[in-house]
Amino acid sequence: MSSRIPFVKATACGNDFLLIDERYSPADGAEFARQICNRRLGVGADGVEWLGSSTGADVTCRLYNADGSEAEISGNGTRCVAAWYVGEHQVSQVRVKTGAGVRVCSLVGKADPEFEFETDMGKAEVEKELPLRLSCGEVRGVPVSIGNPQYIVFVDEFPARWQDQAAEIQCNAYFKHGVNVEFVECRTTTQIDIRIFERGAGETQSSGTGSCASAAAAVATGRCTFPVEVRAPGGTQSVRSDDGNLFLRGPARLICKGEFLA
Repeated sequence: MSSRIPFVKATACGNDFLLIDERYSPADGAEFARQICNRRLGVGADGVEWLGSSTGADVTCRLYNADGSEAEISGNGTRCVAAWYVGEHQVSQVRVKTGAGVRVCSLVGKADPEFEFETDMGKAEVEKELPLRLSCGEVRGVPVSIGNPQYIVFVDEFPARWQDQAAEIQCNAYFKHGVNVEFVECRTTTQIDIRIFERGAGETQSSGTGSCASAAAAVATGRCTFPVEVRAPGGTQSVRSDDGNLFLRGPARLICKGEFLA
């Protein structure tokens, strides 16, 4: 007899997640994530956020990517968790404990089932430009840490097969724990367009940490000034800086509830 595992599906700018109480966590979390995130044979999502209680925070989340790998944090996934929590508890601020630390999500707009938050994402560590040798030639990018590893490639226009380049970058030995890759077009000094290729999920419609890292790298290299509007295929987010911390603003929408037959 199959077990019934309740879930809530949510999205932040097209970056979708399944939110599940950790009490239903199976022994093999990686295999379960691969099954339930499959877009043909499962529910379909970029990842699973396992939810639990926490001291020092309102809720804790543990993120599994669609391929079964674990990640430290998703900015958009954290915002989805906050949207669920606000829907359940009717509060205006949510402290979410992630694998990269506690992130505070402040509610700035609500039209249930859609919510808008500004999240304190902490400080970004922007490194010096790092050239990498790919099969297509050399690529020059900026490594950034925003709780998870990012590599930002600035381009005049997105390459025709940027996904192939991004996948090759992810396999580079320099990134011992893998890396999320963003290709970035700077449209103005306050607006950028990005394309995202994430660890464990591949091409995604949006990324909260990727938006922060892209904005931070654009400012650090003199291409932009804060606040920065970050446009991705799934929607637009904004990033501002206050005393060195980055604040990410964007929507999260609760899509549906259901049961997965495992």
